[in-house]
Amino acid sequence: MKIVVLDGYALNPGDLSWDALKALGDCTFYDRTPAEEVVTRAQGAEAILINKVILSKEVMAALPDLKYIGVFATGYNVVDVDEAKRRGIVVTNIPAYSTDSVAQTVFAHLLTISNQVAHYTQEIQSGAWTQSPDFAYWNTPLLEWSGKTLGIVGLGNIGQAVARIALAFGMKVIALTSKKKEELPEGISPVSREELFRQSDVLTLHCPLTPATKGLVCADTLAWMKPTAVVINTSRGPVINEKDLAKALNEGKIRAAGVDVLSSEPPQADNPLLTARNCYITPHIAWATLEARTRLMQIAVNNLKSYQTGDCINNVAV
Repeated sequence: MKIVVLDGYALNPGDLSWDALKALGDCTFYDRTPAEEVVTRAQGAEAILINKVILSKEVMAALPDLKYIGVFATGYNVVDVDEAKRRGIVVTNIPAYSTDSVAQTVFAHLLTISNQVAHYTQEIQSGAWTQSPDFAYWNTPLLEWSGKTLGIVGLGNIGQAVARIALAFGMKVIALTSKKKEELPEGISPVSREELFRQSDVLTLHCPLTPATKGLVCADTLAWMKPTAVVINTSRGPVINEKDLAKALNEGKIRAAGVDVLSSEPPQADNPLLTARNCYITPHIAWATLEARTRLMQIAVNNLKSYQTGDCINNVAV
């Protein structure tokens, strides 16, 4: 089997091994592939593995040997799945590989906002503590999350993992979910959209990007929030109207935001969140711990192996 990896660098910048994949066929690896080179590089391949490369109807039409597309991610909107299905092309994704890593990132942002460890490290290095007349030194608000309300949009694997950590912190957990109350894990209460925004001291987003969730966080919903509230986004950038969130931050309508995803990545230089007040941004790294990427690699290999043996798993083109 001819296998082509079109953009493997994000998964494996050099700290993982491709050997398990190489055992499944004749492999060619590219760190990145521009759109204009996709067809040329993938020509003759029966299996293509991608992360962010777009596989459109037109691309598939130009690749008559293509039988399998493996996406190195949970989301697979980079593939025209309807067209793949029409052509009998299997499309697999990688579910639930980064749950713990993403949940950890949510609380990395929360603790950054509440405890400001990096800020105080810099203050100490500049001599602020050694020059202090007191045994303790601080110049920012210091917050405690116990007793506060955490609101979750989306109670999939990651949302539920975040809820468990929040409960361990002593937080009250509410959620916007289609699940009935009796279906929810203990300690989570379902609420309406307006109640979620009004009650949450922390709002954390763990939903897919759909027409219903695009721009969910916007001027109207931000207006419902407490001025002390925090917004965290580790889902998809467009779930937030970035202009509206930046305005709310700059005007002190909410306390802070922590985001790992933006509407375009890498971001445009004029993205308003890059310079917004109290906006803490990480560059789409919640998924990228060594442990999560190792799991991703293992699942990607198992997906292709299962296809080869006729017992395909994680096929989304069905």
